[in-house]
Amino acid sequence: MGIEDQLTVEESTEPPICSCIDATLGTPPGFVRQDTAIGTAGTVAGFHSPRLCGGASSPPVDGSYPEPHKLAVEDLESILSTDVKNGLGNDEAARRLHCDGPNRVEGAQGLSAWKILLRQVSNSLTLVLIIVMALSFAINDYIEGGVIAAVISLNIIVGFVQDYRAEQAIQSLYALSAPTCKVLRSGQVITIKAETLVRGDIVLLNVGDIIPADLRFVDGLNLSTDEALLTGESLPISKNPKAISNDVGIPLGDRVNMLYSASTVTRGRGRGIAVATGVNTEVGKIAQLLRMNSGSGDNVSLLSAYWERAKASTRSILGLDGTPLQVKLSKFALLLFALAILLALVVFSASLWEIDDEVLIYGICVGVAVIPESLIAVLTISMAVGTKAMAKGDVIVRKLSALEAVGGVTNICSDKTGTLTQGKMITRKIWLSDGSKATVEACTDPIDPSSGVITWSVQKTGMTDEVSISRMSPLTKKFIECLYLCNNSTVADGKSGLKEDAAETLTTSTAAVSTWTAVGEPTEIALRVFAMRFGMSKETVSQANNARLIAEHPFDSSCKRMTVIYSCPDSDLVDVYTKGALEAMLPFLDATDSRKAEFIANAESLAAGGLRVLCIAHKTVKADSPFVARDTAESNLTPLGLAGLYDPPRMESADAVRRCRAAGISVHMLTGDHIKTATAIAHEVGILGNQLSAAEAARAVMPAASFDAMTDAQIDYMEKLPLVLARCSPSTKVRMVEAIHRRGAFCVMTGDGVNDSPALKKADVGIAMGLNGSDVAKEAADMVLTDDNFASIITAVEEGRRLFDNIQKFLLHLLVSNIAQVILLLVGLAFKDEDDKSVFPLSPIEILWANLITSSFLALGLGFEEAQPDIMLRPPHDLRVGVFTKEIIIDKLAYGTFMGSLCIAAFTSIIYTSIEDVYEEPSRYGVLGSDCNAVYNETCNNVYRARATTYATLSFLLLFTAWEVKHFTRSLFSMYPEIYSGPFSVFRTVWKNKFLFGAVVAGFLITFPVIYLPVIDRAVFKHQGIGIEWIVVAACVISYVALVELWKAGKRRFVKSNVYGQATTGEV
Repeated sequence: MGIEDQLTVEESTEPPICSCIDATLGTPPGFVRQDTAIGTAGTVAGFHSPRLCGGASSPPVDGSYPEPHKLAVEDLESILSTDVKNGLGNDEAARRLHCDGPNRVEGAQGLSAWKILLRQVSNSLTLVLIIVMALSFAINDYIEGGVIAAVISLNIIVGFVQDYRAEQAIQSLYALSAPTCKVLRSGQVITIKAETLVRGDIVLLNVGDIIPADLRFVDGLNLSTDEALLTGESLPISKNPKAISNDVGIPLGDRVNMLYSASTVTRGRGRGIAVATGVNTEVGKIAQLLRMNSGSGDNVSLLSAYWERAKASTRSILGLDGTPLQVKLSKFALLLFALAILLALVVFSASLWEIDDEVLIYGICVGVAVIPESLIAVLTISMAVGTKAMAKGDVIVRKLSALEAVGGVTNICSDKTGTLTQGKMITRKIWLSDGSKATVEACTDPIDPSSGVITWSVQKTGMTDEVSISRMSPLTKKFIECLYLCNNSTVADGKSGLKEDAAETLTTSTAAVSTWTAVGEPTEIALRVFAMRFGMSKETVSQANNARLIAEHPFDSSCKRMTVIYSCPDSDLVDVYTKGALEAMLPFLDATDSRKAEFIANAESLAAGGLRVLCIAHKTVKADSPFVARDTAESNLTPLGLAGLYDPPRMESADAVRRCRAAGISVHMLTGDHIKTATAIAHEVGILGNQLSAAEAARAVMPAASFDAMTDAQIDYMEKLPLVLARCSPSTKVRMVEAIHRRGAFCVMTGDGVNDSPALKKADVGIAMGLNGSDVAKEAADMVLTDDNFASIITAVEEGRRLFDNIQKFLLHLLVSNIAQVILLLVGLAFKDEDDKSVFPLSPIEILWANLITSSFLALGLGFEEAQPDIMLRPPHDLRVGVFTKEIIIDKLAYGTFMGSLCIAAFTSIIYTSIEDVYEEPSRYGVLGSDCNAVYNETCNNVYRARATTYATLSFLLLFTAWEVKHFTRSLFSMYPEIYSGPFSVFRTVWKNKFLFGAVVAGFLITFPVIYLPVIDRAVFKHQGIGIEWIVVAACVISYVALVELWKAGKRRFVKSNVYGQATTGEV
């Protein structure tokens, strides 16, 4: 792990281990970091006196006590009225439990079935359909009302099933607290349920324990905790009970005398005083942030609060809060509803406001025509299918709306540890005292000794060579022995019969699934795996030297060293192996000043690359000399070399970042690690690439303390936001997301820790890690990556972009149909029958059938279109414009006008020409019969055949429109010239999307029974069978295809770009 202004970093010690270095380097004097505001929230947050519940033994709360990490243990005992040696009494513990409540975080509990159901109807288009359905039932038009009810039900059922399954798959939530813990009460060690723990309890901890509450560390031996889920630190943090810091800006990760709830003890043992429980712990405060209403305030009146809540509820119900597509479609639905009312008023005005049932039905018919009833159902089903595709790509989509939203991302804010990196340590480089160097490359599994390649270079010659065990120098062998023997971790292959020494040497094995497992400190695991690459194991050591362990001095945070002593029965010598931080080892090395300077220089070089640096030393002494005592054993050591370790990036991260850049997406790293580590990883994965100048690269990296110290105005004044923020707190990540939003960009936040949860919720789309992510993060996220793979986000973005493109296609298709129907019905007001009533060119059921049956499956087929080859090579679409681009709006008006005009031509050709003279019945040329809107009678033959002709024309035009909108500019007859060519390429084009092809064929075939089925044709659809009229239908179809092809040719000729306007990029 990297450092900021120091030479080396030892084992798992955080903050920087040089005593001369301030742990809060970079924090301006007097500045209070925002993570402190969240982390401590006032003086002794959640730490108030039990006297509030009537306790007589506790002092009152007056806000005058320092925070726990600033107090000595004795002072804390006095404040909490407890005793470190004996703990609380049982009666006092029971009273405090009654006072403070259980030690439990009542977090967001996932969506209930009722809330999931409510979410399905919380959009304007569904509400408009409900209103139309109610009106249909009100005028006793049960067929139309029933059809619309079926559409609404289909949408709700599909959406509910998908969202409910996603919620079940996540299996959240808030399972972070330990079920039991050991406490000291009345001088006795007892085991209690963690939820009955109270402030003032003395908690006993051992390796593997989950810390049940926020504790002030009292005493212990070599205690380290893994706080990655809370602070983002990539390594366990060594704790020191004697450390007391008065710095107001010290972040959580640097409070080495505190143990935080939900952290895990990775080494050692100890005990601490519970200073905060339940929602008052740091995890609890973050959970509270997830439920905070950002619009609420402390000084808001009750009336104002109710008004704000009412406005928020209204916006939620109307779908005006959510992703860009949700908001656009909701506003569009409200616009269509207003247009439907306007058109109904036009109908009523045309009848001079003499409104009877016929006029009312015609008005509703026009209103129904303007609304794409199947849009929500098609959109929901398309997203559900996309969700299944994402599940195969290891992405669980908790909210359908997030799938389309992620396609418009301009910025990705990613955590480092466990997201861009593997979350496991690896010995990356070693430097030996003879100048030899070794580097591990292409390692895909940090705990598999056979994964990766070791490259050696010899400083004297500059030659690079692979060193086999047989050719290894005595110095190298001794160095490897120290890595293995001065180590308490265990690494084993899960395969039966295989031992640690089963690893091949200097080989690469990435194809097979690794079964290696490891237990222990990440740093020690990394060192042992490196030693095992050379066949080092307990067996090889014992066979070669018959060595046995006679003494061990474990790592201690006060001395930052570890030493083991081995002896051989047949020898009068003993071997002493020591590892530790370089500055902690330098005083004990038997080396000249120039030699020590050489070690320091090489340590600086390794640390500059973001590596944690350990010094490895050894000595041999007489068995009869005093050597067991630590001060004796760790003296006059011979330095062997240095080992540099780090948390390596995932193999796929660099390619994923490169693809993001090609797609116009900016990737930002927000991490709790030190700035040098973050910078090194950012360079390695390509976030800080060669495309940045030296000045830009310097501005692209910033410590969180500096970012937090800036005002929003100062942040907004920056030319570009930093690409790397180090030592981040939860509030830093939230401020970064807010800064991106203020620049009009669309942000995705990824993360796995509790500390990522507020930002996950604040971001437009939150993506959590499924394998190693906390339940709190999963609950706050919109998507969960089941493989914790950053590259899966690119799959999600690609799927989102494909969905966005396809939404534009089926929106165009559906709206063309609606525009055509509106034109047809408005012109139809001029068609008066013998009773001077307007005659439907299309009946209400014909309109619903075309919209819901014919168009729905065609639109669904367009939703299954494959992604365009260049989909990840173009910038993100402009979210301020959304799906309704200028091109889409102009195209739908043009195609709708073509279609509507041809439908009018079809209707008038039957009514006002002599084509009907072929039938042996009284000629009714130019006559529209009587009462033909209600029931069939002998005067309605011409009108019913004209309706059937118009319906057939509309249906077939919709079929060809589905193929034409597969591409907005290319001709249907040459749509994929890269793949298909020749005069018959059109057949391959239409066959490419088999579902759409099937929908077109089905739509063609179903037209005939709709027109010809006896009784149903006249009673339900208000039309009848046709014959010679098919000539009119064919002429209209040919004319329509010609008009559309001419329109596309004009676009290709006169419009240089395939899109109107420019898309935004992720450079913010």
